[in-house]
Amino acid sequence: MASRVLDWFEQYGRKHLPWQLNRTTYRVWVSEIMLQQTQVSTVIPYYEKFMQRFPDLPSLAAAPEDEVLAHWSGLGYYARARNLHKCAKLAVSDHGGALPEELDALVAMPGIGRSTAGAILSLALGQAQPILDGNVKRVLARHQAIDGWPGKSEVLNQLWHISEQQTPTNHAADFNQAMMDLGATVCTRSRPACERCPLAADCRGLAMGEPQRFPGRKPKKQTPTRQTVMLALELTGEGPATVGTLLERRPPSGIWGGLWSLPEIESLADLDAWLNAAGLEARSDPVTAARLRHTFSHFHLDIDVQALTVGVGDQRILESAERVWYNGGSLPGGVAAPVTKILNNLVGELI
Repeated sequence: MASRVLDWFEQYGRKHLPWQLNRTTYRVWVSEIMLQQTQVSTVIPYYEKFMQRFPDLPSLAAAPEDEVLAHWSGLGYYARARNLHKCAKLAVSDHGGALPEELDALVAMPGIGRSTAGAILSLALGQAQPILDGNVKRVLARHQAIDGWPGKSEVLNQLWHISEQQTPTNHAADFNQAMMDLGATVCTRSRPACERCPLAADCRGLAMGEPQRFPGRKPKKQTPTRQTVMLALELTGEGPATVGTLLERRPPSGIWGGLWSLPEIESLADLDAWLNAAGLEARSDPVTAARLRHTFSHFHLDIDVQALTVGVGDQRILESAERVWYNGGSLPGGVAAPVTKILNNLVGELI
């Protein structure tokens, strides 16, 4: 397998992606985290902007989390960014300002699993480490006709065994990159271009006439729906010089962890109690400003946006580090994606 894949890579592989230039463990690591569940074309502009601001690991470790999240805003799966920041700080405090170069130590770092660690060590350092990202799983499952969903441990263990067997001692970086490219550009999920595949001659899935059958699909479950009410609170009347829409920083864990968002309540019945606790007074009745659905990987969130004007009953609300009055321009951190859409309609386009 390795010789055929490497020959194919020499002619057709991707060799000029941003993280393949000036290759370091730091640059490869950031790209691998960004590429988790995200396509290359989406990642490239985020990666380039991220590298301009955080060109090396110490600069990332020294940055405030808000700024890291701001540069991740729109890329989704924000736990990746928080773990990236935690990992950078840990590398500075415990590993001399660099990522560990040994597999077990690297896997022990926040947000780095076995496949990501293997990719970092092979692509950046040339170590003969196997990988098993989604593209590689698909190539191996089809070539060996491995049935079943890779989320099951017995299927995953089979695929890891094959990956370990096939990863060559030499040229592991090119081989692993080639396997990822092969899955992304030839052995695609729905319409594999088997006629262009260097592994077609002995692909068991193709020989069976149904390569798309492999790997097995995740068992379907009905996607649940949740509801929330977001408050678009506009400050009016006497008070601070800066009038705007109230934003709150979300808790560090959970959806949109650490990002700025509109305040949330379960229902309008909770509005008066929330305003009282926040030190605000309603100066108009709530009006429905928008209704939208945001879909996560495991549930739908139906958002009911209620707009009203408020006044300050307690000046202390303006002194909270977890709340800001937004009236356009930049924010002190990342913003939840649907909230960006809401703010664009309420107070103008985000800068």
